[in-house]
Amino acid sequence: MTTTTDLVSYEDALASYDPVMGLEVHVELGTKTKMFCGCSTALGQDANTQTCPVCLGLPGALPVVNATGVESAIKIGLALNCEIAEWCRFARKNYFYPDMPKNFQTSQYDEPIAFNGYLDVQLEDGEVFRVEIERAHMEEDTGKSTHVGGATGRIHGASHSLLDYNRAGIPLIEIVTKPIVGAGERAPEVARAYVRELRELIRALGVSEARMEMGQMRCDVNLSLMPKGSDKFGTRSETKNVNSLRSVERAARFEIQRHAAVLSSGGTIVQETRHFHEDTGSTTSGRVKEEAEDYRYFPEPDLVPVAPSREWVEELRAGLPELPLVRRNRLREEWGISGTDMQAILNAGALDLIVATIDAGADAASARKWWMGELARSANESGKALDELAITPAQVARVTELVAKGDLNDKLARQVIEGVLAGEGTPDEVVDKRGLKVVSDEGALTAAVDEAIAGNPGIADKIRGGKVAAAGALVGAVMKATRGQADAARVKELILEKLGVSEG
Repeated sequence: MTTTTDLVSYEDALASYDPVMGLEVHVELGTKTKMFCGCSTALGQDANTQTCPVCLGLPGALPVVNATGVESAIKIGLALNCEIAEWCRFARKNYFYPDMPKNFQTSQYDEPIAFNGYLDVQLEDGEVFRVEIERAHMEEDTGKSTHVGGATGRIHGASHSLLDYNRAGIPLIEIVTKPIVGAGERAPEVARAYVRELRELIRALGVSEARMEMGQMRCDVNLSLMPKGSDKFGTRSETKNVNSLRSVERAARFEIQRHAAVLSSGGTIVQETRHFHEDTGSTTSGRVKEEAEDYRYFPEPDLVPVAPSREWVEELRAGLPELPLVRRNRLREEWGISGTDMQAILNAGALDLIVATIDAGADAASARKWWMGELARSANESGKALDELAITPAQVARVTELVAKGDLNDKLARQVIEGVLAGEGTPDEVVDKRGLKVVSDEGALTAAVDEAIAGNPGIADKIRGGKVAAAGALVGAVMKATRGQADAARVKELILEKLGVSEG
């Protein structure tokens, strides 16, 4: 056995080994109360103020299943093309951990609510990869430990730890894939695409906000390597609680390189949990991983089995929304854009914003143009996500309407958006305050054109001589004189009329 942290190159690792992944994703459900009691799930409350005898595991306290939690689990299972159990039970998963007050977790073991499904995920080049789903089961979250002192924020080196049980009992759905094989060098990309697609699906169902940065969705990345030509899985490592799409990809890539380095040097992989470090993109050892029998699972005696009727399941199936991949493909067809363009929209987090802008009255091309152009640039400069900008889809739609009516040109529209983002009011208020409307008075435009022609006789002569392209200089002069508030196309028409030249 070796503890080396040396890496081989990614290319060398893939030349000798085939990666096998298993992804376990925990999703916090957006219920108002906990999974087995009536305590609130609201975020940001004072520590240990959302607890009761049930979620603290006090003697004699009896749990009751949250019906909305069960419904959410069934919806997730259906959306993942799973079979839904006609009868299933909860189980006690026994292990000691300071932030688990009962010393067991109420979960499901061999009888999950949903099983044997799949999720198709689209990679950046448009290829669709099918990820098989082993199970989706219900359970409860643990509390939260805060380790005080020390340099890492972990228990090693800390002077003491603080426990907050507000999160203990929050409803979770754990979604477990079957071994993912055949992805080859694209395994890290597949991992990222799967978690992204799963997040979009969860949000579409409305069962959770699935905000990874807030811990509402987190992924455990299991990885092992098989020598080329072998069909025997290697020993796996489990990188715990990875909380961003980028980190899921980086964790898988790092572990492929680390495993390959250990195996190539004649070492043995230890089955263990590992911690991912955002700053370095590396993982470090956590603890030796238990097997299922170490948890001493047994049926939860205080909860009745869950037996959803087939009528209820079919009613929930009929009420499922359009799933993300289907929706994206439909929108891509409707908008007439390429898969690459749609991928760029997804990467920018702009899809729902564009759809909402279209719903507010904008045409698809204009909505895409502003969100992927001016607004994406503003978000990038401010270090914010697009949906954090101080502008709504309805306001963007109003800007496109003003452009379509001829009240604004693109240059003025950018200034209006700038004003809205700066908190100066609605688009109409910014137009009024800044005096940004396009000059549409023919008299004023004609006067500006006459002045430009008189001030540039040489250019005017070139235009009269047939060099129509030279009109751009006069258009520029008029735009400057009107502070960019003229309609450039109309200005060019007037210049050519004045000089007796036709566009053709």
